[in-house]
Amino acid sequence: MSLTPDPAILIVAPNASSALGGEAFLPLIYFRSLRKRGYPAQLIAHDRNRANLQRVLGNDIQYVHFIADTFWHRAIWRIGGFFPTSLRTNFFGVAINLVNEIYVGKLVRQLVDAGNVNLIHQPIPVSPKAPSSLHGLGVPVVIGPMNGGMTYPSGYEDLESALSRRFTAAARVAAVFVNRIIPGKRKAAVLLVANARTRAALPVIDHPRLVTLVENGVDLSIWRTEVRHQVRLSNDPFRLAFVGRLIALKAVDLTLHALLLARSNGIDARLSIVGEGEEMETLKALVGALSLNDAVDFHGFLSQPECAKVLSNADALILNSVHECGGAVVLEAMGLGLPVIASNWGGPADYVDSSCGILVSPIPRADFAANLAKAIGKLASDPTLARNMGRSGRQKVEEHFDWEKKIDRMLLIYQDALLQAAGVSA
Repeated sequence: MSLTPDPAILIVAPNASSALGGEAFLPLIYFRSLRKRGYPAQLIAHDRNRANLQRVLGNDIQYVHFIADTFWHRAIWRIGGFFPTSLRTNFFGVAINLVNEIYVGKLVRQLVDAGNVNLIHQPIPVSPKAPSSLHGLGVPVVIGPMNGGMTYPSGYEDLESALSRRFTAAARVAAVFVNRIIPGKRKAAVLLVANARTRAALPVIDHPRLVTLVENGVDLSIWRTEVRHQVRLSNDPFRLAFVGRLIALKAVDLTLHALLLARSNGIDARLSIVGEGEEMETLKALVGALSLNDAVDFHGFLSQPECAKVLSNADALILNSVHECGGAVVLEAMGLGLPVIASNWGGPADYVDSSCGILVSPIPRADFAANLAKAIGKLASDPTLARNMGRSGRQKVEEHFDWEKKIDRMLLIYQDALLQAAGVSA
């Protein structure tokens, strides 16, 4: 049975933006894909992202509703700036989301009362613990896909302050009670989770419609194997790329130490770093201290097409993050036909296997860089192996992570929620 007649889907995502990367980009994919397929989709976003959305959405900007940037938004953001990143994200980020939902709720009710909405989809925040106040609106609500429940591997406790660890532990306990007081997730028509780890982290027990769906996907119109450079020969430099925020948990310092070890073993390995963040200057100083200036390039933040261009000139992606829930760039690199070197921890381990890359355990920490260097050497010394891994990765993406297929799946989920709301068995 198909959706009839072209239901109006409202994507609720105040943080939606193409400039923030990560989960902020996901709502735009749903919104643009639905509009492209002829569905009268609408989007709710925050006014601070208006300029960015005007640039990337073109004529579809007329279907975006903005909530105002209030005194409370600005005050919480300024205060959060005095705290470590993890606290700023987990505590002050949640506080801003709760403020957002006060204004979102009013706007959603207006749209629903006007008959302009048949179903609400709240794709972010992806945290399974974050509460949602979207309930009792007269239309079904789909939340997710969510992804979370991550911990740091043993030996990396210094990457998270003691205050942050205590807060995170307390927040996870409090989330159960908060989600009872703010029952959006308990009352949602469908909850989507990316994996078993996230399912276990949900503060909602025994939800009747819990569906597993990975949150990330690949736009194969951007990440195409035909844009790749010519096949590398064994005597060519081995070009690695990292894409992501330059923050401590990404462990780019260990990537640089692994690069140094690989080069000391006779591998002409080089690294392109795409991204920005608070670790930028520290990492640049480390590059100098390790005498890697001629082997490392910093590109800053780039758009998706620009990232694809950098990756198309690489021989492998390296992402040895130690706290990565998702890792969309892993799938994007696989979409380009690149082999992947990644931590055997968290999200990348959900995507990568021995057919398409090398997973390296981050434990023990003292051996991590050396083991990463071995992985670099293995791919650099065997171009055929790297090429075959790249082909397998591309095939895996085409079969399981193509955004067009994921949108097909999401439409079926919408359909099921609408039929259930109407009292009809799917």
